[in-house]
Amino acid sequence: MESKRQLQVAELIKRNFSVVLQNEGTYIYGAEPLVTVTKVKISPDFNLAKIYLSVYNTDHKQGVLLEMEEHLTRLKQSLTARIRKQVRRIPDIAFYLDDTLDEMYRLNELFNRLHEEGQIGEEEE
Repeated sequence: MESKRQLQVAELIKRNFSVVLQNEGTYIYGAEPLVTVTKVKISPDFNLAKIYLSVYNTDHKQGVLLEMEEHLTRLKQSLTARIRKQVRRIPDIAFYLDDTLDEMYRLNELFNRLHEEGQIGEEEE
């Protein structure tokens, strides 16, 4: 269970890192991929922020994350400039791929295919 302060700092990082991605993202991974911050989890000692990202419009999602990790210092400096007056310690950041929407689309296609094949019946009201 996260504390109230952890949730506040996580939301602060989420909002500000989204702006950092809007400003710096096209220089790092190009204009084609669309990267959004879905969730941020902060450790209890506020030393590590796990940033979960959704990557759209590309098949090379892991490649986008690798490019972001290459430019980690630049991204952290931009984030630090935005939040340094609101937190005492700037946490280290780690990127994780959030593939929740990909799974949702895959399951939706699977259910549609099963419905077309007649293996799933109609919903009752």
